[in-house]
Amino acid sequence: MIVLCYDGSVSAKHAITTAHGIVGQSPALLLHVWEPPANYLGPDPFGGIETWSGPQIVELEAMALERANRTVEYGVELARDAGFTVEGRLERSTSAVWRAILDVADEADAQLIVAGARGLSALQSMLLGSVTTPLVHHSTRPILVVPLPPEAKDAEESS
Repeated sequence: MIVLCYDGSVSAKHAITTAHGIVGQSPALLLHVWEPPANYLGPDPFGGIETWSGPQIVELEAMALERANRTVEYGVELARDAGFTVEGRLERSTSAVWRAILDVADEADAQLIVAGARGLSALQSMLLGSVTTPLVHHSTRPILVVPLPPEAKDAEESS
């Protein structure tokens, strides 16, 4: 079993198609890790309370979950089109995305984890965070990090 990390990005799409060319007909688990909005909203600047709560956050979380489910469905379709026998899994992150990926890979006893390299600059990685860097540093399983081809880097930067 291999774990295909999928976030809907051009990089993740390219990683899936590239991975099939390398590993062939391995069974796969397409994993999308979603972060509930409360994880990254921080304190409510308008409500005077410590954290976001109430109907607004419930509605926002429902929209985020719906989008996450669509991302999994699209990723599964993409992986099937690439030739994988695949099942999808949506995982809610309670900490770091990379940690959730490693936990699922351990649970699935994955032989390989596949992730796309977005090609963030050092500054972008520092500001936006990176998933692949800690994934590579903390994993005890093999990881295939697939870089974007030059023509796709231009498309991702302009989106």
